[in-house]
Amino acid sequence: MKDINAELLARRDEARLGGGQKRIDAQHAKGKLTARERIDLLLDDDSFEEFDMFVAHRCTDFGMEKSRPAGDGVVTGWGTINGRMVYVFSQDFTVFGGSLSETHAKKICKIMDMAMQNGAPVIGLNDSGGARIQEGVASLAGYAEVFQRNVMASGVVPQISVIMGPCAGGAVYSPAMTDFIFMVKDTSYMFVTGPDVVKTVTNEVVSAEELGGASTHTRKSSVADGAFENDIEALTEVRRLVDFLPLNNREKPPVRPFFDDVGRIEESLDTLIPDNANTPYDMKELIVKLADEGDFYEIQAEFAKNILTGFLRLEGQTVGVVANQPMVLAGCLDIDSSRKAARFVRFCDAFEIPILTLVDVPGFLPGTGQEYGGVIKHGAKLLFAYGEATVPKVTVITRKAYGGAYDVMASKHLRGDFNYAWPTAEIAVMGAKGATEIIHRADLKDAEKIAQHTADYEDRFANPFVAAEKGFIDEVIQPRSTRRRVARAFASLRGKSLQNPWKKHDNIPL
Repeated sequence: MKDINAELLARRDEARLGGGQKRIDAQHAKGKLTARERIDLLLDDDSFEEFDMFVAHRCTDFGMEKSRPAGDGVVTGWGTINGRMVYVFSQDFTVFGGSLSETHAKKICKIMDMAMQNGAPVIGLNDSGGARIQEGVASLAGYAEVFQRNVMASGVVPQISVIMGPCAGGAVYSPAMTDFIFMVKDTSYMFVTGPDVVKTVTNEVVSAEELGGASTHTRKSSVADGAFENDIEALTEVRRLVDFLPLNNREKPPVRPFFDDVGRIEESLDTLIPDNANTPYDMKELIVKLADEGDFYEIQAEFAKNILTGFLRLEGQTVGVVANQPMVLAGCLDIDSSRKAARFVRFCDAFEIPILTLVDVPGFLPGTGQEYGGVIKHGAKLLFAYGEATVPKVTVITRKAYGGAYDVMASKHLRGDFNYAWPTAEIAVMGAKGATEIIHRADLKDAEKIAQHTADYEDRFANPFVAAEKGFIDEVIQPRSTRRRVARAFASLRGKSLQNPWKKHDNIPL
């Protein structure tokens, strides 16, 4: 018995070394942690339960049978984050460059199946050179099996991908189908075709970082939701995100103790809106002042900065926030912001997370670039997302709500539950100047008359009361009391039950 125990411990020690100490040292030299070190940081102390530690590949081609390291390049299992269960896989770059084989894929599929069965999030720590070429089509089949599970798990359990090294070729499509993607600056990259292929086909010379680095995917492509300085920061932020999310689509988001006064009055909000309607202000200031303890977890902070998305808590309960940002493009909606917000709204709706919408939108961004790029179809995505959402929806209009953008931003007409407006709100088809020039085009040559018409239009429509008279606004509230009113609104909606008509699935304008 002692001999068997000794052998077990020896085999475990060997498996934990992965590709060996030399390769572990090389991983550290690049500023990267090993697969097991990452899991230790991500999960609570001593909570990790590993599966399939001794699984080895079955390939016998190209001399592969001579090297069959235990674990086959991926560490899988489950553990807890602040006491709540999650499933995790962490690819080990020290074993065959983390390349995916048939057995490697089966290990990942096993924990994804268990996650769906038991209702817990899946977190993937990606650090892989791609498909294991020696296994040929068996490796490709393994990727497809993982992809299928990504599809089946979508909207069932939260899926989070962390890119902590290379992720190239077909491998990128698994993270692409997950709910959140985070990257590590300077050490991670994602692309379908690498710099060498790009140079061969198009004659473009581009580095891996420029083609698919963290900066590219957080600022330009919107593939990634956030980028962090190193492995430790990335894993710490993933832990923080998981604290906001429910374990699955059958559970409510977690409730945590809070130490903030629900009725807190913020007098500074009374002067947040500048006197000049064209002067920008920072909408993030409002978000932070509404949140419990000022804690706001922003998603896609570097992309489409004219709209803000992220999570906060009210009375300890998770709430998703979508807010126009007047500091960028005056808060106009455009292609990128519509896509960003629509995806976020759909995630919140899938996992029963209430949605708070803060509105200051002068309309959709005009221009041939937007029209040629399909702003009609992309803008419709956000409209569709809000319209189909059945979770509690509370909207606060702080200043402008013009034209079709007013409708899109969680208006009462899209089944908004509570629609509030500040006294500074202006709800109209368009701005006073533009409207006057259309209505009174006969007086365009008379500057005094146009000025008077503009003033008359502003007096009539540059306020929230016309909409309130028609019931499109439930209440005009004082800015200072916004936190109390919004918190009470969400509290009253905790028992909300709303079902859409039966359908196999909808046909959102993708």
